[in-house]
Amino acid sequence: MTSPWSPSRLGNLTGKRVVVTGATNGVGLGTTRALAQAGAHVILAVRNTELGEQRAAQVGGSTSVVKLDLADLASVRAFPGLVDGDIDILINNAGTITDRRTDTVDGFEMTLGTNLLGPFALTNLLLPRVRSQIINVGSDAHRSAKLRLDDMHLRHNKWTRFGAYALSKLAVMLWGLELDRRLRAAGSPVVTQLTHPGWVASNLSQISDSPLMSLAHKTVKAVGDRFANDADQGAVPTLYCISEPIPPGSYVGVSGRLGLLGAPALIGRTVVACDYEAAARLVAFAEHETGTTLSVSHG
Repeated sequence: MTSPWSPSRLGNLTGKRVVVTGATNGVGLGTTRALAQAGAHVILAVRNTELGEQRAAQVGGSTSVVKLDLADLASVRAFPGLVDGDIDILINNAGTITDRRTDTVDGFEMTLGTNLLGPFALTNLLLPRVRSQIINVGSDAHRSAKLRLDDMHLRHNKWTRFGAYALSKLAVMLWGLELDRRLRAAGSPVVTQLTHPGWVASNLSQISDSPLMSLAHKTVKAVGDRFANDADQGAVPTLYCISEPIPPGSYVGVSGRLGLLGAPALIGRTVVACDYEAAARLVAFAEHETGTTLSVSHG
């Protein structure tokens, strides 16, 4: 019987430089903690740099904190200039789910802007400096989404908080599919994987103070705090991509029923999330919206 995965599998990452977006809370914080303890230099790419500095102090090890607001393309474009040198691993972890429909400063639907378009632009801008790996945190929420390439911002179809979130995560899955295809076609030394952290007790959502939503959220949070993965457990699928010799393009989640809890494992995705034609169209859409290009240099 194989022993369960543990952070010791990461080995000694001294000298490795890793960018983690959304590193102040939840899965991002758990990821940061494990990587710093393994010796990596972790760059916490965060909106709230004051909180980022507090988290860096708590985590210890070798860290730096750099401002990044994925819902603002100006901040995304500024980020590469705030980071020196090459990056070994880029972990696009940050995500949001909003209670009411809002737009980013660039006019994107907030969930899509934060979960897909910001990370997409960031990755394109940093790609020439990434040496080994890009990990995109997807979600099994993609299973419930219907792809709407003609209305990704849900300006015409009905907007719901979970519908927008699922659509954004399906988009991340398709982006990951096309990114992997292009990296391999170019013979690039860089690999990419997708992950699903399972059911994690974290503060992903910014819930309104309406009584019904508040009550529902408190109930789910109470159950989640007791039974769900904590941040360190939620980080395991991401860390597994770094420590294990898994194929490029893999989707790593958890082995338990319904993809909620369990050991890290390679898992399946929906038929739509495996559609290369849809993936190419999704990337073309994201390139148009962000004004950045997914351009992979040949290895």
